[in-house]
Amino acid sequence: MDHLVEKTIGQEKIFSGKVIDVYVEDVLLPNGQTSKREIVKHPGAVAVLAVTDEEKIVLVRQYRKALDRVLVEIPAGKLEKGEEPIATARRELEEETGYACKVMRPLHSFYTSPGFADELVHVFLAEQLVKKNEEQALDEDEFVDVLEVTLDEALQLIERKEIYDAKTIYAIQYWQLKKALGDLK
Repeated sequence: MDHLVEKTIGQEKIFSGKVIDVYVEDVLLPNGQTSKREIVKHPGAVAVLAVTDEEKIVLVRQYRKALDRVLVEIPAGKLEKGEEPIATARRELEEETGYACKVMRPLHSFYTSPGFADELVHVFLAEQLVKKNEEQALDEDEFVDVLEVTLDEALQLIERKEIYDAKTIYAIQYWQLKKALGDLK
């Protein structure tokens, strides 16, 4: 066993919500002392870097209450119980943008905030897009605008802090690197 591991010796759920659960855990530290950890449990999520045949990145613009502002992001959404990440990615892409894709492949997965949350985001690349619906099939409490931008325009959105979240910046920088290396398939 790794000498840095903290052993959970007690756990209390203090909140159960639609998206997250919050626990307070008592832990035994490597030095024998005890401490408390506040842990957010999340079912996981997907994010989709969707690129049209014209090499435009499909983005959504939406209000984020936690930040009290509108952000521009790649399409994303929460995993449903028992749903495979690639199925969630396909569903979220179509619901939020009206696009389906012929090619969907995983890029990478990452933890958003491992200091207090277990949320794991799976990032996918969607290519050979097909416009299926002129209207989005959004959740009843979801309102988004769809944008299609070039890589340069996306980089400008990052500079202006309209794109300001890690998953979207990661995806755009991935695309930028792939283009610079001439490694686009």
